Amino acid sequence: MAETRYAQVARDLSERIASGEYAVGALLPTELELCDRYGVSRHTVRAAIAELQQSGLVSRRKKVGTRVEAAQPHAHYRQALTSLEDLVQFGATHVREVRRIEEVVLDQDLAAELDCPAGSRWLAICSLRRDGAAPHLPIAWTVVYVDAQRFDTQELAERVRAAPEMLVSSLLEQQYGLRIARVRQAVVGALIPDALSEELQAPAGSAALKIVRRYLDTDGELMDLSVTLHPASRYTLHTQLDRDLASV
Repeated sequence: MAETRYAQVARDLSERIASGEYAVGALLPTELELCDRYGVSRHTVRAAIAELQQSGLVSRRKKVGTRVEAAQPHAHYRQALTSLEDLVQFGATHVREVRRIEEVVLDQDLAAELDCPAGSRWLAICSLRRDGAAPHLPIAWTVVYVDAQRFDTQELAERVRAAPEMLVSSLLEQQYGLRIARVRQAVVGALIPDALSEELQAPAGSAALKIVRRYLDTDGELMDLSVTLHPASRYTLHTQLDRDLASV
């Protein structure tokens, strides 16, 4: 498979960081400067920087820029979640290896976990997410559930296989002219089950984080939901809380 343009930019920047051209603590050139240097779009530059972030090489702060944090990447995945665009970027910068796509009927236990009616039919898209940075360890197992009574699941399955870099909710937006307006997220502790130990290259019974996300459209209707299991040793979720100074 040919290397994507953003991966080429990320690789070149990581090599410049490793060589000391961009020292730890220094700021990278601005997005516009990088666009000019590599002859790429701003979207490509942002995807490249996101990959550097996820390998621990850089951090980004609004009105400050992109700062070099380390000279060598690490395998631990850090997610800075501040907007829906961050989730979309996650899909664009991580390889999704679709393992199976099948229609399921929710039993009582799964219905309770998903907060959906027992006996309802859903398309289940099971995928492994792999980090783009060495050593390419799996960072997550994700199952995306799509209402089989609301959407054409056969066409959606074809689109998923054709565009593994896109979120399923983004594919639904394109296919049906919908718009994601809100994502509700719950994070709970979990254990790696026996059935996923080999896929995730993590010991069965070891610590994990389970993230359940519900994607809602502008009418508040559920478009799809996902259950993602991360080995705990490879995942850190970062959030930022800002005080409204006008109310102080």
